[in-house]
Amino acid sequence: MMILTIDFGTTVTKVGLWSDEGLVALTRAVITTAHPQSGWAEQDPLRWWTSVVIACAESRAQAPAAFGRVDVVACSGARQTFVPVTASGEPVGKGILWSDRRGVAEAPILAELLGGEDINRARTGIPLDAGAMAAKLAWLSTHEPDRLALSDVILSPRDFILRRMTDEVVTDASFASRSGLYDFDGNAVRELAGPAMGKLPSVVPSDTVIGHLKPVPGAELGLRPGIPVVIGAGDRQCEVLGSGASEECPMVSWGTTANVSVPVHERPVPSPAGAVVTRGANEGWLLEGGLSAAGSFLAWLGRLLDRPVDELAARAAKSPPGARGVTAVPWLDGARAPWWRDDARAGFVGLGAIHGADDLSRAVIESVAWDVLRCMEVVTAGRLGGSTAQGVTLGGAGTGLPLWVDVLTSILGIPAVRHRSGEAASAGAALLAGRALGMGLTLDQLDPVEAVITPDAPTVDFYRRLRPQVEHVATALLAATEEFPWADSGLGR
Repeated sequence: MMILTIDFGTTVTKVGLWSDEGLVALTRAVITTAHPQSGWAEQDPLRWWTSVVIACAESRAQAPAAFGRVDVVACSGARQTFVPVTASGEPVGKGILWSDRRGVAEAPILAELLGGEDINRARTGIPLDAGAMAAKLAWLSTHEPDRLALSDVILSPRDFILRRMTDEVVTDASFASRSGLYDFDGNAVRELAGPAMGKLPSVVPSDTVIGHLKPVPGAELGLRPGIPVVIGAGDRQCEVLGSGASEECPMVSWGTTANVSVPVHERPVPSPAGAVVTRGANEGWLLEGGLSAAGSFLAWLGRLLDRPVDELAARAAKSPPGARGVTAVPWLDGARAPWWRDDARAGFVGLGAIHGADDLSRAVIESVAWDVLRCMEVVTAGRLGGSTAQGVTLGGAGTGLPLWVDVLTSILGIPAVRHRSGEAASAGAALLAGRALGMGLTLDQLDPVEAVITPDAPTVDFYRRLRPQVEHVATALLAATEEFPWADSGLGR
C-alpha cells in the first residue's frame, strides 16, 4: 500500500510518499504570502493548487515507481486560513491567513455580543481575538460585503483543494473546532458565523473517505483517477498522531509558528486560561498553546539582515546560551498563547555594540522556547517555574534544527523524542489514511523513534537562573504597550 500525503503549511506545501515501512519521498513547493497592509496576511488561492501540482511533479520525478503505485491520498493542513468560494469552486478574492489580524476592531464587538470573552471561551474553547475567523468574517461583512454575497461556501486551503479533487464540499471536525465558529457540541454559533452561517461546509470525521480523485485533477497531479481521498485533520492534530504525543509527553512543533499540544481524553472544564481547546483527530481533545511566531521571526530577521534563514540558524549556534545578554520576545503582529495580546509587538532588549547577527539569531530562537515553556505550564496544569511534562515529542521543520532542539530541551529542562522522518504532520495524515482503509498501521511501524535528546544539566541550570530576567523583560514590554499603544493599533480600519 502506498499513501500520498499533502500537508498544507502556511509557507510550504509538502507532498509525502509513505509505504507501510515509512517515508519514501518528501517534496515541497513554496507559497508566497502578501502583506498589503499592516497586520494583513493574504495568499492567492490558485497558488494553493499550483503548489500541490509542483510538489507532486517533484515527487513523481524523485520516486517514479512509488508515485505510480499510490493507492490513497490523505491531508493535513494549517487551520483558520480561509477564502470565500462560489458554487462552481472559484475563489472570491484572496485567501486570508490565520496570522492575519485585520479583525482587531471587530473582535471586542463580537465578544460583547456573546456576553464577554469568558462566555465565548466557555462555549467554543477558542479565544476571540483579532486573528479569530469570526472577527475576520465580520470584517469582510463590513468592508468587503460583496465577497461574502458572491460566495456560497467558506473553505480552508485543504478543503478548497479537496473540492477540486473530488467535487465534495466538506471539512473535518478538527478544522471546524479550531475555527472558533462552533461550540463544544459541534454546532455552528450564529453570532460568530454571522453572514457566513449558511456558508459553512458539512463536517465529517477525520478518517473519512470523502470521495475519489476525478480524472482531470488526477491528470494534473499525475495520479490514477478513482483513488480514494481521505480528508485528514488539522496540522496540530496530525502532528500529535504522527509524533506519538501523550499527556506525559506533549508535542512541540516549530514551523512558521510554534505550538504545544497535549492530547486528553476528556475536555477540561473550565478550559485552562491561556490555552485553546480543540477536538482531536476523531477522538479526545487537544489543549493547545499556539504562539504568534517561530520560523517567521527568524525569517523576518533574515530579511532585515539580508541573510538566508539557514545561515542565521548556523550563526545562532556560535552565540552562547543567553545570547550574551540579548533577550527577545517573538510577538510579531501580536502575542498569541499564552498572552493573547493583540497589541503586543516583538522586540530585543540588552543590545550593545558588541552584538551581531549571531546573538540576535540566538535570542530569536530562545524567545520562542521561553513562550513554549509558558504554554507548557498552562496546558500541562503546571505551576510557574515548572510543568508536569516528563518530556516532549517533536513536530514541524524544527525537528531538523539541532540548535532549536538543544535550546528547547534546556529551557524546558526535559528530554525530547525525535521520530525518523521528522515529518509528524504527514505521518499523522498517513495514519488517518491507514485507519480509513482498515490497514492497521502503527506509528512504530510507520515512523519509529530515532533519538531521545537529553539536555545538558549545566545549561538547564543556567536557563533556570536566567528566567526571572526573561520574565521581567516580557512583562515590562507588555506593560509599556498598555501605557503607550503602538501607532498601528487601529490596523484594518
